[in-house]
Amino acid sequence: MSMTSRYCPDPRFAALGDAYSDPVEPAEFPKAELRWWNDRWAQEVGLDGLDTAERAKHLHRFEPLPDNQAEPRAIRYHGHQFRTYNPQIGDGRGFLFGQLRDSHDRLLDLGTKGSGQTPYSRSGDGRLTLKGAVREVLASEMLEALGVYTSKTFAIYETGEPLHRGDEPSPTRSAVMTRLQHSHLRFGVFQRHAYFDRADLVGELVEYAIDQLVPEAAQAEGDRAAALLDAVSQRSARLAAQWMAAGFVHGVLNTDNLVVTGESFDYGPWRFLPHFEPGFTAAYFDEQGLYAYARQPESVFWALQQLAGALSLVGEQDSLIAALEAYPGHYKREIVKAFHHRLGLTPKGDDGDGALVSTLLNASRELEIPFEAIFFDWFCGEPSQARALASDRRELYRDEAFAPVQALLLERESVRPERLQNAYFDKDAPVHMTIERMEASWAPIAEADDWSVLEQTLADVAQARAAYDLGRDRIGFLSE
Repeated sequence: MSMTSRYCPDPRFAALGDAYSDPVEPAEFPKAELRWWNDRWAQEVGLDGLDTAERAKHLHRFEPLPDNQAEPRAIRYHGHQFRTYNPQIGDGRGFLFGQLRDSHDRLLDLGTKGSGQTPYSRSGDGRLTLKGAVREVLASEMLEALGVYTSKTFAIYETGEPLHRGDEPSPTRSAVMTRLQHSHLRFGVFQRHAYFDRADLVGELVEYAIDQLVPEAAQAEGDRAAALLDAVSQRSARLAAQWMAAGFVHGVLNTDNLVVTGESFDYGPWRFLPHFEPGFTAAYFDEQGLYAYARQPESVFWALQQLAGALSLVGEQDSLIAALEAYPGHYKREIVKAFHHRLGLTPKGDDGDGALVSTLLNASRELEIPFEAIFFDWFCGEPSQARALASDRRELYRDEAFAPVQALLLERESVRPERLQNAYFDKDAPVHMTIERMEASWAPIAEADDWSVLEQTLADVAQARAAYDLGRDRIGFLSE
């Protein structure tokens, strides 16, 4: 095998036993055409040495990696979907394929999407459209560039099956995807075992999460379940703040789409804001705007309350309540940090009320400034002033409604302003991932199997990632 010395298999979840997952058989696909391979992250986990045949063996046919999980496992979970409890779900078109350590000794999962039917597929075919896979890589790459703690799209194979979908022109092309992330331990995994009143299994999950995934919880004194909830609450508040600073709308913040590590993952319906609009939604079926942009922090909090309910089987009630009550304070701190981080600025000591955040968003809404453009034009504050005022958006920045924003930007200290020397900041406008850019990247593939536009889009995103260099491109609990 062509594993490098960095390959460190460690299949911990399967070792918990059959109560948490079911062995499944991967689908057999008629075609194996590699459409995406994540070179950076393959190197990080020691899979960069795989040749073409080995890649297909492990990430298309899903034959076990050496010394790793012996068979694919569909994880058992329940969840609230649009706040209605559903005990009929679980890994319906994906499975946990393997686990391994990165160079920082953090445990990572390799999970799939579109890999075939499982006991939880219900009436679904267990497949993924090629457009769905393309949307996954565009979302994950863009979010990583903008400093969001996100799963990484690891590999995509086109699989040669015609699929019929109600929300896409059909028949449409098919794919199977592998993602890399710190954990697939969803809130809904705890909910499932609480639903069956299995305090023993919930308790074992608490210990697994603390020992393997959320190490800061081990430092807390007192109730272990409450310590886990407090750590997950802090991580989740950080994630919500990062989404807001990226102008990202996840679309489906059900409890089965949130994980204890505080990672963003599972990109079905998603959108990036064209400009600030609190009620902007991503999913056409979210008719009430439950998961609109501005409601995401509250949606995460609601999901944490459901997690707390599951943990109440093993945790002390008052301690769990105290952990929940800390969430608003966590989020208030994180939103200030996230926006300043994206702007390349140091928060002022008296900015606990988020003056810059609220003022910037209000001006953005009034003037309809492209959301990503503000961060691009004013990155690092004062050193970008001349560039911003000479940009195509200069009239917006000279409007009196923007004056309070400019004043707040200029009075803050720049962080690593040398980043502005990157050629990315010589462009007239930043790369963005609004629906128009996403569709423009997909259309040539659908019409003429032309992948050049998508490749250019991803190259532009990679340039943005290098230019912003936000220091959050390491999978795991990310450092400041």
